[in-house]
Amino acid sequence: MSRAVSTTGPDATERAGADLAARLGPGDVVLVSGELGAGKTTFVRGALRALGISGPVTSPTFVVGHAYEGVDGPVSHLDLYRLAGMADEDPGLLEPFFAPDAIAFVEWPEHGPGAWPPERVAHTVHLAHAGGDERSIEVA
Repeated sequence: MSRAVSTTGPDATERAGADLAARLGPGDVVLVSGELGAGKTTFVRGALRALGISGPVTSPTFVVGHAYEGVDGPVSHLDLYRLAGMADEDPGLLEPFFAPDAIAFVEWPEHGPGAWPPERVAHTVHLAHAGGDERSIEVA
């Protein structure tokens, strides 16, 4: 089942992320796609806040991923934009981010197909520009 929402600014995009986070459980993986500047990290920030992460939440573009400890267990935030495929990478590079009880958010999943356990994908999210600060968000 797919759900689409429109947001009018960053705060509303964060609320959409928080709404999704309320439906997640240990082990869930969420794939988050959209063009540059579409609000992927803003959406994930809202989800992470709802999961109890209070520190800075920034895009992990240059470090691949950040691991956090949420109120109910581990939470990971990955950005695969710079990977452009996993062929030359150590196959175990991303394993710690996908611990069995971790909730993981993966930005730019199209750049690292197969980098996550496919059976754990709970939702796919696509964000798109809709003019100004407005975003269209589709959650499947």
